[in-house]
Amino acid sequence: MNKIIHRAAAAAAAGLLLLGGAATATAGTADRADAPAGATRLALPRPTGPFAVGRDTLHLVDGNRKDPWVPAADREMMVSLYYPALADTGIPAPYTTLDEARALLTYRGEPSRHATAEQVAAVRTHAREGALPRTGPGRYPLIVLSPGFTLPRSSLTVPAEDLTSRGYVVAALDHAYESDGSTFPGGRLLGCTACDQVFPDRSLSRVSEARARDVTFLLDRLTSDRPAWRHARLIDTRRIGMAGHSIGGASAAAAMAADPRVGAGVNMDGTFFAPLPEGGLGKRPFLLLGGDPALLPPDIEDTSWADAWPRMDGWKRWLTVTCMGHPGFTDWPVLSDRAGAPHPETPLSGTRSQQITRAYHGRLLRPAPQGPARAAPGRADGRRPRGAVPAELIRPPRPRHDGSPASGEVQGLGRLPQAGESSVLTAIVSAGAPGPGFHPAGGTVTRSARRRRSRGRAVRGRTD
Repeated sequence: MNKIIHRAAAAAAAGLLLLGGAATATAGTADRADAPAGATRLALPRPTGPFAVGRDTLHLVDGNRKDPWVPAADREMMVSLYYPALADTGIPAPYTTLDEARALLTYRGEPSRHATAEQVAAVRTHAREGALPRTGPGRYPLIVLSPGFTLPRSSLTVPAEDLTSRGYVVAALDHAYESDGSTFPGGRLLGCTACDQVFPDRSLSRVSEARARDVTFLLDRLTSDRPAWRHARLIDTRRIGMAGHSIGGASAAAAMAADPRVGAGVNMDGTFFAPLPEGGLGKRPFLLLGGDPALLPPDIEDTSWADAWPRMDGWKRWLTVTCMGHPGFTDWPVLSDRAGAPHPETPLSGTRSQQITRAYHGRLLRPAPQGPARAAPGRADGRRPRGAVPAELIRPPRPRHDGSPASGEVQGLGRLPQAGESSVLTAIVSAGAPGPGFHPAGGTVTRSARRRRSRGRAVRGRTD
């Protein structure tokens, strides 16, 4: 655990590191910030799907459960709900509040070295608040996103917007008292009270357990007869998946174990601090997508993925990406690159990192076509939608002449999934494993590869 805390401090000092309950819809527009005069305004990459992106902000309170970190308070969460929308409706959605940006930079490095809090809060997104929802004959699968420990939900804005543009509803969560600073109604900025409790006694499993219960409460509030969200009718309640970064990824497995409605999971570089159930995950699909273990000190030992692997009893893949560090699955490398200060914890460029993350989310979590003719998502005529990831963007680079993997190459699968191959959410619909079209060479990680992966599986950058 001392290594975990040491890695957190080292990463934070290394540079930008940009970086029956009650429900309240909030505008999410308070404390907006503009980039300082003369400063470069940072922007997120444009989503690759055919849909415009709308966003609502929801405040949920579970009146039947006390907060595990502040027992005097009811459990709360903030939810950014992204949905396919009609273009040119609504107003631009802010990236984060100014208070959240200040907290993020205060706890993660020198605030003025590469960007100001005003610049972070003013990052240009592609979602629009109050946008009219795009309705049609079908509904959209729901993906729940859970961030790394100490990170806000805004750290996963790039995958949230991109998944939505491809035909999903996405719910990105801020779990109360588990980030450096998250804004709640009443002008409250809730910091990481949980950090003071779970680091000293190594009880990080409590985080996954609490988040699993958060997800169950969220699904209850989104799918009930009287849902908390005004656009809940957009959700296809039969197709629900969850993805997360760091401990958020571990929480995806915990949520699947606790709630059968979560039909698929993705763990992006997160240690399992609690074992998976001996009985497995009900044969539901699960993807392990990890960073490069070579970037971690050789004395870090973590066998949690190797221990969990045999208990994943459905479709599964275990993949690692060369030169991608722990923060590479978040927005930070993209923003760091655009601020002119490449992220010190992940050598792979932000552009390449997001190409890989987007491609796997977009292909392995591809929603089933909508409409009676089973047309391609976003097209009534069944043609390939505009904005799909071009093959040249998702094809891994060639190995170097010495035979070693090229930067950004995916190990285990060997290549990124192509159009037409089976997907995790397709497997949910068919209630079975992906079909024979998805059998690339090396799709299952070998025992020796698992040993190499487990050696480097511990916390990096400290968001687990």
